[in-house]
Amino acid sequence: MKTIIIDDERLARQELKGLLSGYHEIELIDEAENAQKGIEKIEELKPDLIFLDIQMPGMTGFEMLEKLNYTPKVVFVTAYDEYAIRAFEVNAVDYLLKPVDVKRLDVCIKKLHQKDEKPATETEEHKLPSLSENDQVFVKDGEKCWFVHLRDIRLFESEGNYVRVYFNNFRPLILKSLNSLDERLDQKYFFRASRKHIINLKWIERIEPWFNGGLMAELKGGDKIEISRRQSAKFKEMMSL
Repeated sequence: MKTIIIDDERLARQELKGLLSGYHEIELIDEAENAQKGIEKIEELKPDLIFLDIQMPGMTGFEMLEKLNYTPKVVFVTAYDEYAIRAFEVNAVDYLLKPVDVKRLDVCIKKLHQKDEKPATETEEHKLPSLSENDQVFVKDGEKCWFVHLRDIRLFESEGNYVRVYFNNFRPLILKSLNSLDERLDQKYFFRASRKHIINLKWIERIEPWFNGGLMAELKGGDKIEISRRQSAKFKEMMSL
């Protein structure tokens, strides 16, 4: 697994590098001393795994994850235990406390192996079919249910392990990952604007330049969604004559 360590403490990085050297499956390809450099290295090197500190100057580990277009597996390594629940809300593989215990790290590496193992039933024929704008989908939130055409859904927004679905005046929350939706939705009609959002292209009312080379999309109904810098380049290429 190609791995990057992101931590503002040099000694903490050195200690973790030493511990990880005993695992042949971990290929340490780089390190970063802050979240911004971490983003740059992740986008450039596409690691399979990152060991990520939470409290860093300028940007926390959680804030960094929100800005990523490509998200590897995440193991948080921190001196604070109060962030554990939030860590698992963002699908972290594990949460290690500093100083990292060797036995605890061994448990973490075993978890990574388990995540890589696909169940026997997860074969090609079990994959769900792709969805076009004319398909209808069943949406359930608590006791409320809807059967809605995809063309009427203007926005999907990631919230931890859930996705909020925007249609008409409703915003139900479903237990689904944004990545799994992205794989099924027809890219002619739905665009992955960022790590947190998928937008219906037919609902875009206007586009304007935004910070750092990004774009801001305003949808019919007033929702404003930032398109990340990387996805903005893809959007321009896809939508240009």
